[in-house]
Amino acid sequence: MIVLVDADSLIWSSCYRKKEHPDDDMYHTLENAVAKFDEVFMSIINKIEERYEIDKVLTFAGARGNFRKQISKDYKANRKESDRPPILNELNRYVKDNYNAIAGEGVETDDVVATYWKTLTDTFGRDEVLIVSIDKDYKQFPCLIYDYHYKKQLFYDITPLEARYNFYEQMISGDSADNVNYCKGFGKAYCKKAFKDCLSNYSFMKAVFTLYKELYRNKAREKYLECYQLLKLRTE
Repeated sequence: MIVLVDADSLIWSSCYRKKEHPDDDMYHTLENAVAKFDEVFMSIINKIEERYEIDKVLTFAGARGNFRKQISKDYKANRKESDRPPILNELNRYVKDNYNAIAGEGVETDDVVATYWKTLTDTFGRDEVLIVSIDKDYKQFPCLIYDYHYKKQLFYDITPLEARYNFYEQMISGDSADNVNYCKGFGKAYCKKAFKDCLSNYSFMKAVFTLYKELYRNKAREKYLECYQLLKLRTE
């Protein structure tokens, strides 16, 4: 099994410490953050080894630049620079230096992972590649995923139909984490009805575009494509 670890969220969470008292600093020192990252990373690999024989582990983190911000000024506009942990850059450097983390330019880490997943899957087969992430965006692919969140720690085997459903559901329900919401007021319940008879990619597209035409009229195609480009992970 080739394991692709999206480490961005783990790096971020490793910066934080549990506050024992109200006046405690909410952030770890770099030394403690490094120790926390190493510990959780190793626990993830150990968990995976209980199920699969690991041939290779590739780590991804620290992508810079983001073409999506050129598409929409609202993309991730809900995230403030002041929210960044002060040691985030240093911890990113540690992971790059010690885990040979692969970073992208002009894209997000998700896109880099998705591109490697597609290439490796085409070469070795989809059952030989595992994505490690807490990010639901990867569920738009028919892939194997391990969600290491301490409340989950679940393995997913996403079928092609589930992947199509997941992506087009997001086109309607949006992504609050990335500040993408083109169909306000429409969510999972609406999708369940709209996608009831959908099987092909075309049928899902048609169901989604029908709603966009209702909401945006002559701007439906523009808004549809904009949302699609924001949500669809690149694989090349």
